[in-house]
Amino acid sequence: MPDPSETSLDIQFSVPFVHRLRVTDDVSREDLPQLLSVIEAGSGDRAKVLLIAERSLAEPTTRIADQLGQANRIDLVDAPVLVDGGEDIKNSSTTVDLILQQINQLNLDRRSYMVAIGGGAMLDAVGYAAAVAHRGIRLIRLPTTTLAQADSGVGVKNAINHFEKKNWIGTFAVPWAVINDASLLQTLPDRDFRCGFSEAVKVSLLKSEAEFSWLCENADAIREREAVASKRAVHRSCLLHLKHITHGGDPFEMLEARPLDFGHWSAHRLEPLTHYRIRHGEAVAIGVAIDTIYSSLKFGFPEQDMRAVCKCLDRLGIQLWHEELTPIERLMQGLEEFRQHLGGRLTITMLRGVGDPIDVHEIDHTTMRKAINQLQQIQQELAVSHEPKVGSKG
Repeated sequence: MPDPSETSLDIQFSVPFVHRLRVTDDVSREDLPQLLSVIEAGSGDRAKVLLIAERSLAEPTTRIADQLGQANRIDLVDAPVLVDGGEDIKNSSTTVDLILQQINQLNLDRRSYMVAIGGGAMLDAVGYAAAVAHRGIRLIRLPTTTLAQADSGVGVKNAINHFEKKNWIGTFAVPWAVINDASLLQTLPDRDFRCGFSEAVKVSLLKSEAEFSWLCENADAIREREAVASKRAVHRSCLLHLKHITHGGDPFEMLEARPLDFGHWSAHRLEPLTHYRIRHGEAVAIGVAIDTIYSSLKFGFPEQDMRAVCKCLDRLGIQLWHEELTPIERLMQGLEEFRQHLGGRLTITMLRGVGDPIDVHEIDHTTMRKAINQLQQIQQELAVSHEPKVGSKG
């Protein structure tokens, strides 16, 4: 007979992870040693490496491939695999299936490396393939958008969309390494460059009053792509996200709260409503504005700070209204989708003050509708403020 004391066991244990972040100016040229430094070859072996990149990044990817091909301990197993970027890559399993076929045909294993060069959506899809092949292949991310470098690049989530819902199929997997490279941002269109900073505003509202104030003061410089301000904003946002992931106690979101998803319940609903014509960063900016206004109406978040949030996002060059926000009841379905995605009871992070988040389990629909209507009014006021004054020169 088994010992009764051993037939019902609850044993807590932890798994050690290392999160490697490198910041470079041009990883395709003089900073390539930073990439080489995170690729470990076994004793007497050459590390197998497969490069996967967005088609628009073929030029820097070719430079990286040429140099990796000359490295003594690197076995570059094939020419770079070029894939599409943008949200469409996540709307089917086509790219994931392609990558899995490559992994199989090239005999990659758990000690092999995939180097993914692209924006957040592409990294999500490639990361999902890397996470499920052999239950995990080492993934090195080179994010190429401000949004991915400031936020998702250091995240531990990988996913594709399904059932017209964001990130319905996915995994949690810690990337082997992340390299935030400044040169990879240079060819971004202004729209994509600017909207990535919505996540910087979001995390500052959750974590740092000083950082939020700095973003407000430097929003114009960031919008105009001033190098020093932009680089600092990306890096500080990245570090705040990384600190939460590594020290927040819940990297795989097993608990109710998801504070880093502040503003995301409506953003994730708005994206499919627009058939992904709106960028994720733009949807997040709108969602952050909505929940900041709601926090002001419901939880005493200071109105002055609420208007500062909207003004900051506007000065960064991000629109705070989209026609698909109405009818509002259709948007509100995102609350239930958000709950289902997490499981359990609804938990939404709101704000009592900058750096003072609060988790709530019910949303007052009347107040939320009022918040969304108020956002439309604020956006109109901001638009008027940008119009040239009558009689002004230039």
